[in-house]
Amino acid sequence: MTAETPQSPDQAPDHSAQIARMVQLFETITPQNISRLGEFYDPKARFKDPFNEVVGIPAIGHIFAHMFVQLTQPHFVVTQQVLQGQQCFLTWELRFGFKGFKTSQTQTILGATHLFLNEAGLITLHRDYWDAAEELYEKLPVVGGLMRWLKRRASQ
Repeated sequence: MTAETPQSPDQAPDHSAQIARMVQLFETITPQNISRLGEFYDPKARFKDPFNEVVGIPAIGHIFAHMFVQLTQPHFVVTQQVLQGQQCFLTWELRFGFKGFKTSQTQTILGATHLFLNEAGLITLHRDYWDAAEELYEKLPVVGGLMRWLKRRASQ
C-alpha cells in the first residue's frame, strides 16, 4: 500500500473545515448515516486497519456497518487532531459493548487514524492504528486470560 505524495503544507489547500465535518461524522456515525461516507471519501479511497484492507466507498461503508453488527452501541470520541497540509492524524477512543457476552461493561479501544486527503479534501487513504491484542483480545472473557498470560511471559 502506497500513499500519494502530499504537497508541502504551504502549497496545500486548507482542509480544516472538512476535517471538522469528518470528525463530527466519525463521532456520530450510525447505521443510518453510513451512506454519508461518500461526502468524505474519494471513490477509490483505501482503508486499512488491523483486520481489514479494502478499496472503495462501498467496502469502507461495509466495515463501519459490520462494527454495528458485532458491537453494542459503538461510538468514537476523537481526543486529538493534527492537520498539516493534506494529511491529518486523529487519536480516538472507540467505546462499545460486546454483543453476546454477559458483561454490560463499556469497553474502550484507544487508537489513531492517519488520513491522506486529495486536493478536494476527500480522503484517499484512511489508516487506523491500534493494538488488537491489548485493546481487544485481552478484554474477551476466555481469550483475554490467555492473552494477558502470553504478554506476561513475553515480557519476562
